[in-house]
Amino acid sequence: MNFESGFTGDGLTADRPRLRWSRRRIALIGAGLLLLVAAIAYWKSGSGSPAPVDPDMMVPRVTVIVPGASDVATVVNAVGTIAARREMPVGVVGEGGEVSAVLVEAGDWVTAGQVLARVERSVQVEQRASLAASVRVAEADARLAQNELDRAQALVSRGFISKATLDQKTAARDAAVARVNVARAQLGEQQARIGRLDIRAPAAGLVLTRAVEKGQVVTPGSGVLFRMAQGGEMELLARVGEADLARLSVGIPATVTPVGGNRSYEGHVWQIASVVDPQSRQGDARILLSYHKDLRPGGFASARIVSGAGQAPLLPESAIQNDGKGSYVYIVNGNNVVERRDVRVGQVSAAGVPVTEGLTGREKVVILAGGFLNPGQKVQPELQKAADAAGTATPGGPRG
Repeated sequence: MNFESGFTGDGLTADRPRLRWSRRRIALIGAGLLLLVAAIAYWKSGSGSPAPVDPDMMVPRVTVIVPGASDVATVVNAVGTIAARREMPVGVVGEGGEVSAVLVEAGDWVTAGQVLARVERSVQVEQRASLAASVRVAEADARLAQNELDRAQALVSRGFISKATLDQKTAARDAAVARVNVARAQLGEQQARIGRLDIRAPAAGLVLTRAVEKGQVVTPGSGVLFRMAQGGEMELLARVGEADLARLSVGIPATVTPVGGNRSYEGHVWQIASVVDPQSRQGDARILLSYHKDLRPGGFASARIVSGAGQAPLLPESAIQNDGKGSYVYIVNGNNVVERRDVRVGQVSAAGVPVTEGLTGREKVVILAGGFLNPGQKVQPELQKAADAAGTATPGGPRG
């Protein structure tokens, strides 16, 4: 018996017609499915051609505004140092000596002529007493000489004394009166010397610094003992660029903010430098400020000076683009095509960014999606009111 030939003939050979039928059935089913898909596509298209694409779906939408012209303040920003507007150094004006008392502290308000410190004066007081006594002696001599002259005048009419004697009495009286005047002048001088031992405020104001203590020996060469701000007035010595300096004038308002503070103080420019530093190309604009405890001389502060006002288009920050050439915006022309427009902008504020050059205010300016556009690109502009655009701060993407 041949087992190998018997297996081959009865098993594999018998299954071949069945395998061919299975393959043919799968092929027929696949062809039917393909025909069904093609029929559905043909039915949807209506004619067998591809469905048309709406061209507007391919054009991006952008938000634009027509900004018009708004009242815009011209602002100059500067930084500088706070100082007393009129600083008054106070020192020894007399002969000096040992300080017996210091009567004020830094930060005190004083009046004109108020005593700030006293110098020991015991010797000078005794000298004044001696001179006062000399005045009394001279006055007594003058009274005696006057009495003698009066008696001589009564006797000369009776012939008891000569005219020459009367002239001597008159001269003696005049000399006695002169000695009284000399003694009084010497006493007044001594009183003035004692008065100069009081270190006094030359004017009303604020004591800024104190550099003297009780027991200290001071002389006219001791330097400044007190520094005062006349009237307590302060100023900011603001460093301003040469171009900005030309736009400033005396009397224009300014706002000063000390470094580290969260409060600003109002003032005005009271003096503008007549020269410009040839190295830094800057000059000083002196801003007058009323006294406040937070305005400390020597402190650093920033200033915002309003140098004028005018009309300019006002845009949100999202509309302004920047590159190596400078600032620019995108505008949409009458054919809804994007154009680049180079501009010059002013000081950024909460209201927006003023455009000082490059726009008239009648253009359609892209305020959203500008970062995704290119010049010459076709767009669909959506007009937004300027009042609504004021709050736009950041650029957005294309809107569909």
